[in-house]
Formats: sequence, structure tokens, C-alpha cells
Amino acid sequence: MKFQIPRIAPSDITPQAAFHDRRTILAGLLAAGATSALRTSPAMADPQAAQPTRLQYTRNAQYSVTEPANKYEEITSYNNFYEFGTDKEDPKANAGSFKPEPWSVAIDGEAEVKGKFTLEDILKGQALEERIYRFRCVEAWSMVIPWVGFPLSALLARFKPTSKAKYVEFTTLYDPRRMPGQRVRILHWPYVEGLRIDEAMHPLTLMVVGLYGQTLPNQDGAPLRLIVPWKYGFKSIKSIVKINFAERQPRTAWNEATPNEYGFYANVNPKVDHPRWSQASERHIGGSFFGARRPTLPFNGYSELVADLYKGMDLRRYF
Repeated sequence: MKFQIPRIAPSDITPQAAFHDRRTILAGLLAAGATSALRTSPAMADPQAAQPTRLQYTRNAQYSVTEPANKYEEITSYNNFYEFGTDKEDPKANAGSFKPEPWSVAIDGEAEVKGKFTLEDILKGQALEERIYRFRCVEAWSMVIPWVGFPLSALLARFKPTSKAKYVEFTTLYDPRRMPGQRVRILHWPYVEGLRIDEAMHPLTLMVVGLYGQTLPNQDGAPLRLIVPWKYGFKSIKSIVKINFAERQPRTAWNEATPNEYGFYANVNPKVDHPRWSQASERHIGGSFFGARRPTLPFNGYSELVADLYKGMDLRRYF
């Protein structure tokens, strides 16, 4: 199957129904030229949980796949987020009372502009857009998800990385009190991931603040996460609190824990199996568990857009 950049009208993409605005929050986010004003939506079942909010955004058909998106309930009930537990259902069960506000992100390393920035600072001036991306997990399952965010490159450029910045390192919040999964040494907490600077600046790489038109649920990485759609899902780090511009390749969580299973690059490659299972096919969440599997696409179907980033590389060695 070949990935094609579709030309579809916004009317062809149906967002989740039943959004009902109540009040505007995070006053001041709507700066000149920005479209990121947020409004609250109906209360969730858990009264202690952060209220989801509706986002104002445009839809980007250029980078959206034409496959129908998974249901909201599927996307928010089947997750890998070990900070809240190792089973797929644990994040939803354990993240309800997590309060991702106030939130700040520290910027450090090889950049001219450094410091700690609030979420409002990060979002200021960013025009939000919805992109429907294929999402592929290393356990050989996939979804199609309508993420809402903005190109990571638009954010990183504001911090003026120097010529020494060869990589971008991201760090997840470390707070075992609020993230019970961190009380167990499954990984070397906090969770760290990284990209080469050219990968980070690629227009497909998205800094995400929502899905299905509203802010991210806790179990999906609230309030700020990364999506790199041509890589396995563990590269798309959640609940980001630090961005570091580095000269050397960072030591990342899964690669440090089991380097023979999880490479730094983590590009979706049907020809490079996980040591314990094949990556040649995948099970699409939403269908029958025993139904037909689909072939895994190189670079998750985004080859035409990203293959040149790895020209001349041995993708079996640099997996």
C-alpha cells in the first residue's frame, strides 16, 4: 500500500459529536493570529478529573490519511502509558485524578533562548490544526487518530537552536505521587525520548494538545505530547516537561532498558522484527481480535515524505 497525500475537503472529516461549550478558560491564549482559544466541554464522569476542553482549530488535509479515524472510546481506553500502569486499560483507570495544570516546560541546552515556560507561553501564537495520522505501536497494533496540535518546528524555532544542536531530547513529568506507575522501576524514570534535529523539524512531527477536537485526556498524554507518525508509538513521548537541545544522541528510556528490542530511531519497518514477535503485519484496533491482519507499511505509510531523512543508512542496524 502506498501512502498518498490526499486532497480532501474539511467536510469529509467528521469530528467527535456532542461538543457543548460552557465557558472560556486559559484567558489570553488567543493572541493575534492564533486560533487556540479553549472552551470547556461537558463534565467527565470523574468529578476530580480535569475537564476536557474544546479546541479551535483548522483541519490540515495535506497531511491527513483518508482512512476513517478510530472511535474516541478506543483511542482513550487502549493506551501505553507506563507512568499509570503496564496494562492497556491501566492509564484510563489510574489517570482520572491527575491534574495537568498548572504546567510548564523547561528549555535547555544548545539554544539561544532558554528558561521555563508555562503552557500558555508554549501555545501563544500557535495556530492549532487537526491531522488524521496513522499510529503504529511496537506491539504490532495500530489506530487512526485525529490529533490536534501544531508543527514541532514552529515551537523549536522560537528557542533558536545553535549549530551545535544535533538532537532534541524530551522528558516526561516525574511525579510518583500523581503517576503511580513510576513507583515501580519498570524503566529508569523519568521517561526520556529523543529525535535527530532534522526529524524534529520535519513538518510531519507534531506537538499535540488534543484529539478529536478537544484537549488530551490524561491517559493520552495531557497536556502536551509528541507525535512522530512514521515511528513506533514509544517515540511519541507524553506529558512533556522538558525540551533539551543536545549535541550528542540522548539516552532514551526504552533503548536504555532493552537496546536489542527498542532502537533509537524506531522507524516502522516490516523487515526488522522485534525479538519476540514479527513486525510484518499489524492488528488494527477496532476490528475483531481474530480478524485479518494488515501488512505493516514501511515508515508507517509515510515513506514518500520521510525516507530521504535516512538515505544511505542501514535501517537494519539503525533500527
